Amino acid sequence: MELKEKITGLIITFNEEKNIQEIIDNFSICDEIIVVDSFSSDQTVEIAKQNLKVKVIQHRFEDFTKQRNIALDAATNDWVLFLDGDERIPTDLQKEIIAELNKSDKKEAYYFYRKFYFAGKPIHFSGTQNDKNFRLFRRSKCRYVADKKVHETLIVKGTTGILKNKLLHYSFDNFEQFKKKMLYYGLLKGSELADKGKKYSIITHWSKVAFKFVKTYFLKLGFLDGFDGLKISYLQSLYVNETYRKLKNSK
Repeated sequence: MELKEKITGLIITFNEEKNIQEIIDNFSICDEIIVVDSFSSDQTVEIAKQNLKVKVIQHRFEDFTKQRNIALDAATNDWVLFLDGDERIPTDLQKEIIAELNKSDKKEAYYFYRKFYFAGKPIHFSGTQNDKNFRLFRRSKCRYVADKKVHETLIVKGTTGILKNKLLHYSFDNFEQFKKKMLYYGLLKGSELADKGKKYSIITHWSKVAFKFVKTYFLKLGFLDGFDGLKISYLQSLYVNETYRKLKNSK
């Protein structure tokens, strides 16, 4: 099926040499691809530049939201498909994207549900069962909220839809990689709270850490994922702990 709309593929990168070519291949329906790279020290940029449809912009990393909005501003098409380096579009989802964009009554933005993989194994619970993000949208109607350093939030002026087929999310290869990322995200979130004038409270700190574990492992059925569910629940609570540790030290 031929896509009637022109679309720009967007990705932000840092040291993604193992993923960059595959993710560029996933943008096969796009006539333009923008890579916003925060000065990778590996071969990410060199590999990306070997692809004719790719434009590389290097910008010092400040936070995820700023990098994403830089990518949006660089696109020449109104419709954009925004992917992370660890996400893949299966064939059925690509067909659904084309079919949706060929409709006359399109929405302004579309959520994609994601199928989460940890160390190559599918995770069915632990909060991942409801995981969805905006990945396809009109940039003239959408913008990432400027004051979010992590867990970026897209504001949509108009209607939204949800695609049925899931995006594959190969998030972490191993425990240590997952842990490193959660600690980093916690630092960014803590800085965000400090910038907003949030005051540190030891009661809030530890109650939120405990609740995050309980929520992920019990309320979100993490125990049904076995030992992987336990590890994910621990790391989610570690993220919250690092958030409030950073906030405490920002006083």
